Amino acid sequence: MSRDLELTLIRHGETEWSAAGRHTSTTDLPLTPKGEEQAGSLAGRLDPAGYGLILSSPRLRARHTAELAGFTGPYAPQLDDDLVEWDYGDYEGRTSEEIRETVPDWTIWEHPAPGGETADQVRQRLLRAIARIRESGVERAICFGHGHALRALTLCWLGFDLALGNHFPLHTGTVSVLGTEKDDPAVLQWNAP
Repeated sequence: MSRDLELTLIRHGETEWSAAGRHTSTTDLPLTPKGEEQAGSLAGRLDPAGYGLILSSPRLRARHTAELAGFTGPYAPQLDDDLVEWDYGDYEGRTSEEIRETVPDWTIWEHPAPGGETADQVRQRLLRAIARIRESGVERAICFGHGHALRALTLCWLGFDLALGNHFPLHTGTVSVLGTEKDDPAVLQWNAP
């Protein structure tokens, strides 16, 4: 692993469900006009040639965000199934408030999602993604993905328990950067518009 590895994380632009707070994993929604604007505003701010490895979740919302941000042609991302959003199972399309009507205090970070992934399953696949990125030998990598999965990836990077996920809100269309500080894994930038 290169100690100097920087990993940029881009959460996809807004979708109808993200705007409404509905859990969206396998439902493949397009970006809203605002989401397209968010993604397009990244073009010019991020230099695709500056990344040795460009990855994206295969979901339309992540791929379209990458495209609008200027990651096309030779800079089109490699699709990585390990970067998909947390599988919410029976909670797909529901808001946290709706879920809490039957499971008080529910959060994805500390409670199960019936029919979906466990926190350990999410951790294992994101640790695989991190290992591949580190083993690539690049100095800078970028991932286009989703709110909960990118937060979980960050917690894995830092060696933290996924139960801390609520402490790392991540807005649509934002840029975050992971790296090291004095040889320790660190968040170098978080949730920048």
